[in-house]
Amino acid sequence: MSNTFSENSQIGVVPTFSELVHTDFKGEMNALCWHRNLDGDFKEIVAKLSLKENITEVSPEDLMALHLSEKGNIAREIILNDLQLLADFGASPSLNLLKCYERDDEFDFISTDVYSFHVDRSPIATDTFLCTYHGAASDIVANSQVEQKILIPEIRAKLKELHDGIEEEFEDFLKENYFDLHYQLHENAKPINLGLGHLWRLAVDHPKQEVLPCVHRAPVENDGEYRLLLIC
Repeated sequence: MSNTFSENSQIGVVPTFSELVHTDFKGEMNALCWHRNLDGDFKEIVAKLSLKENITEVSPEDLMALHLSEKGNIAREIILNDLQLLADFGASPSLNLLKCYERDDEFDFISTDVYSFHVDRSPIATDTFLCTYHGAASDIVANSQVEQKILIPEIRAKLKELHDGIEEEFEDFLKENYFDLHYQLHENAKPINLGLGHLWRLAVDHPKQEVLPCVHRAPVENDGEYRLLLIC
């Protein structure tokens, strides 16, 4: 197992899917990694899929329709098995072929797109699962190494200028526009790259969550390379 992951207090490393979904988050640990060194040619799958939009959802039927080499078929079986494991657990996994996500460049002082370090929020008890099979992989960072952007005085002042309601409604305004979900790295912060092939479970902000939500971001894609990402 990777020392980068297993020696990090934010990350729990497990050897099976069952332990991934049944291990409780605790203390600083708000990310769990089913650590895997996958065989198979995931690049071949990416090359044979068709990108219809910047983000194209790939169905199991789309995967099954591909004519693949032996290594490509191994990769396909891994993906199909991951989708089935998550579906059987009660999740709703999606396999995405990604060129890029939509950018939020409306303001020069805060961004609410997924390239910004952020947490996920849900009204119900749930977690975020993700696995990058090909392309650039996501990053996470310890909560102690970031600051909520809405608490940074100069950003908060500009957000108050944007808000045209009464003071008592300002916090609701921040939530309604997702400003409160985004974070700025401290100067010496050290994000952790999630790597390829590992299936991750990240803590989400919800009423029953007993740990801080996991701060993460989507990577800037490599030039000319699509990402193949499972997420739910």
